[in-house]
Amino acid sequence: MTKPNNKTKKSSGSIKSIFIPIIAFLVFSLCLFPIVLAGKILLYFIAFDKFWHFLLLPFILYIGIAIVTVSLLLISGVIIRLFNIRYEPGIYEYTFKNKTAFRWIVVCALYTPCRKILEMFPMGRIKIVYYKLLGMKIGKNTLVGGVIKDPCVTEFGENTTMGEYAVIYGHIHNYEKETITINKVSIGNNCIIGAGAIVMPGAVIQDNVTLAAGALVTKNQVLEKGKTYGGVPAKEIKKEN
Repeated sequence: MTKPNNKTKKSSGSIKSIFIPIIAFLVFSLCLFPIVLAGKILLYFIAFDKFWHFLLLPFILYIGIAIVTVSLLLISGVIIRLFNIRYEPGIYEYTFKNKTAFRWIVVCALYTPCRKILEMFPMGRIKIVYYKLLGMKIGKNTLVGGVIKDPCVTEFGENTTMGEYAVIYGHIHNYEKETITINKVSIGNNCIIGAGAIVMPGAVIQDNVTLAAGALVTKNQVLEKGKTYGGVPAKEIKKEN
């Protein structure tokens, strides 16, 4: 049995790369159906033949934007969940022909626009539902602010707060070696992640940990239970007697 040559591999990768914009186009087009349906129903009741009808337009447009935003989150999340488009921790060749790398790229294509929306608008419970559809584990009474780069390999315990502008990474690119390293990030119960903190792949933040604003948790670093950390890289801040 002959092994596929480099030309065949490149051809396979090129074909797969074409699927990315097609998948994004189909999913995001599908997300517009609710607003199209809502517009059709609206036109049934309002003919826009009177002046006061036009006074309603700003409110109608605002509601329309809200419908599109919610449908974008929920429909894209359901599709990712339905087709089980997820990736596992490991080191992978960063090419379209690698199955895990391809799944990661597909998720990024669908998730990144939604992530940008979540950064701009507070979505409350819808945000939590969306993250769970992507495979993220979130405990009760937990507030997830900031940016989650890789939801399906990130987990939060209960009663934990993540501040604004904090970032949690689940992957690292190595462009020299053309690889992508994906690793799980685990955050325990009753933790506080300060605003602007950065958490790198493989980090473990145990229960009752406080991470100061702007701190950097390095790759695979473990923050021990009940302690307070701060700085770059994060180190224990001991309480003065």
